Amino acid sequence: METKFKAIDPNLIEDNAFKLIGTDWMLITAGTLDNYNTMTASGGGFGMLWKRKVCFCVIKPKHYTYSFMEKAKYFTLSFFAEEYRSVLEFCGSTSGRDVDKVAAVGITPIKGASGTVYFAEARLVLECRKIYFQDIDPNHFIDPKIHERYPDKDYHRMYIGEIVRCLLK
Repeated sequence: METKFKAIDPNLIEDNAFKLIGTDWMLITAGTLDNYNTMTASGGGFGMLWKRKVCFCVIKPKHYTYSFMEKAKYFTLSFFAEEYRSVLEFCGSTSGRDVDKVAAVGITPIKGASGTVYFAEARLVLECRKIYFQDIDPNHFIDPKIHERYPDKDYHRMYIGEIVRCLLK
């Protein structure tokens, strides 16, 4: 399948990060073509840290993708056009433990340069090398209303990845 991606410097991303992540959503994917999982996320960001172009994303330990992220050295963030909203909704409401989400929605996995997976139908892909993780510690919430976001006390783990490749259609 011809994907028509072009490798670009992440500095050339023109999207508004708040819209891209918080409104448009993304698929976080970890693993290899032989064994991977993906999930929809609407939390994260990207910028500069330790003089590196980085992104961060968060995953709760209960999610199937968490175990893949724990084992992986690399992960991808794939962003899609609005016409793929139903794909993102499905991948965010169905567990990969129960169904092959990618087959169910009909998107096409591609092996990234680092061996991880992204999708041919995406319009923007960040291929990232995991460089840091941190568990969210509720003792550090300064705004007490954040506690309300965790009624089950199932706090996220944050992953920071150095962007090693940025692909744009």
